[in-house]
Amino acid sequence: VQLQASGGGLVQAGGSLRLSCAASGRIFRHYNMGWFRQVPGKEREFVAAITWSGAYIYYADSVKGRFAISRDNAKNTVYLQMNSLKSEDTAVYYCAADTGRLGRVESEYDYWGQGTLVTVSS
Repeated sequence: VQLQASGGGLVQAGGSLRLSCAASGRIFRHYNMGWFRQVPGKEREFVAAITWSGAYIYYADSVKGRFAISRDNAKNTVYLQMNSLKSEDTAVYYCAADTGRLGRVESEYDYWGQGTLVTVSS
């Protein structure tokens, strides 16, 4: 499956952005989907994940209550709604697809998008 992330940009602290990840290739609804982020010089970190059906969702503690992951299998797209953004949310955000159990670890994901940059100014 090929993944294309979009929606990043520059936003002021307290603002909102919605990231999208469009999938093509294999059947999207077979995949659990995740969002990760990475700051230069640091390891990629888990942000949120959703099962293929949307029945189960995980969030990192740092974004719980502010971010929301969702998916539209008819549109082959997963979303990350980011509210109340903070400067520490500045990172390149990646979407990823996984055919196994829903995970929070980078190595559990099989396919990755190219990333979209989110910059939050304080």
